[in-house]
Amino acid sequence: MMRLELRSPIFYTQGHEDTGEILYCYEINPVQGCSIEPDHKRFLGNLVFAGKKDTGDNKGEQVLLPAGLYLFSQHRGDAALNQEEWLDMAIEQQKDGLWERHKPGNLLYVRYLHEDGAFVTQVFRVLA
Repeated sequence: MMRLELRSPIFYTQGHEDTGEILYCYEINPVQGCSIEPDHKRFLGNLVFAGKKDTGDNKGEQVLLPAGLYLFSQHRGDAALNQEEWLDMAIEQQKDGLWERHKPGNLLYVRYLHEDGAFVTQVFRVLA
């Protein structure tokens, strides 16, 4: 886990395909989102949106990963992490962030991409 300042937004088109770069945005349960020992089953709230990488010629509503401060974690490997795996990573990220006295917000972004021959799963948690 690290603190990351994203200086420019990353744009996506709402909707998703199972290939290419994808971004999901979830709400975090407000009670679980500030607990050092959150309940895994109640941690994740509603899906706010899913987006596929905006190549400029996509038609549809634009969504984005906004510029700003985040708690950031990433996994590189032969396969992308599934929801249970990235949820575990997000909970560990929260525990570390709270231990370091950060104040995470109630939005979680999960980004999937393929980079340098590896599948990358990234977790961004907005810092309030």
